[in-house]
Amino acid sequence: MAGKTDYRSAGVDLQAADEAVSRIGRLAKTTYTDAVLAGVGPFSGLFRLDLAGYREPILVSSCDGVGTKLKLAIRSGHHQTIGADLVNHCVNDILTCGAKPLAFLDYLAVARMEPPVVEEVITGIASACRENGISLIGGETAEMPGIYKLGDYDLAGFIFGMVERSSILDGTKVEPGQMLVGLESTGPHTNGYSLIRKILFDQNQFELDDSPEGLEGRTVGEAILAVHRSYRAAFEQLLGEVTITAMAHITGGGIEGNLIRVLPEGCQAVIDTTRWPQPPIFPFLQRVGSVDPGEMFRVFNMGIGYVLVVDRDQVMRAVELLARIDVPAYPIGHIVAGPRAVRLVFPE
Repeated sequence: MAGKTDYRSAGVDLQAADEAVSRIGRLAKTTYTDAVLAGVGPFSGLFRLDLAGYREPILVSSCDGVGTKLKLAIRSGHHQTIGADLVNHCVNDILTCGAKPLAFLDYLAVARMEPPVVEEVITGIASACRENGISLIGGETAEMPGIYKLGDYDLAGFIFGMVERSSILDGTKVEPGQMLVGLESTGPHTNGYSLIRKILFDQNQFELDDSPEGLEGRTVGEAILAVHRSYRAAFEQLLGEVTITAMAHITGGGIEGNLIRVLPEGCQAVIDTTRWPQPPIFPFLQRVGSVDPGEMFRVFNMGIGYVLVVDRDQVMRAVELLARIDVPAYPIGHIVAGPRAVRLVFPE
């Protein structure tokens, strides 16, 4: 006669789950501020909103993931950077409307609960939360054998923040004559990794610790796992100093697919693609993958992770202020009258 059936025999280890949750709780507490009334542990997080200084406060929210960059974190055996990627991506998304990020929640689904791996992922999340001044107030960790392959996991993030209604950046103040300032990315950030994996590992059989010519001494792993940059400090550096009429986070779809989201009708953005230095990973991928330049710009950020729209006379002021906090920025284009579009100008 068969022995008794239990949850562990079905692939779910409650003891390991309890250990993982305990580790998560300790890490989450390092991000708490006085605004957190209840965080990891209860059925819901409680966050006290400080409305002082707001006349018409608007809650802003977003959720996102990190795509197939997860496969590379798993392959490398290093999981902290992927947690930081997640937070910074979400911060950048709500920052585009001028919001102040406040709190974050995560969702981590695994095939089998491995507390050390979970702890490493959450360590990256907690570290990025502290760097961005936000609190990790909750989340979900799910063990789902049969849904994920052994060793795999999935990750998503949820963020909320606050903005004064009159200060919302929605693109309505963008007009011809204004200029575009591009802020440097650290690399592909969290987009285009299906193509990256195809080029590097399927077509060329590189290993993560290879240091091929063209990456300027970095390994393949270092180049493609560089943490997605947060632009919160950059935005705050410009507050009160430079008038920004719109901001775009350059994610999937590249500059064209994201900048157009903040352009009003009658405004066209013209981008000079020679105005900034590309991180070595992009020309390397283009060369070893034989990728058309237009396709590179449709898939990747190509070295520009964020675009600001500012008045012409404030461009150099913005570049100068950002240089003080080591965020390289470049005048990359301008706004003209015309059909709503983003036009990339390539060298002949």
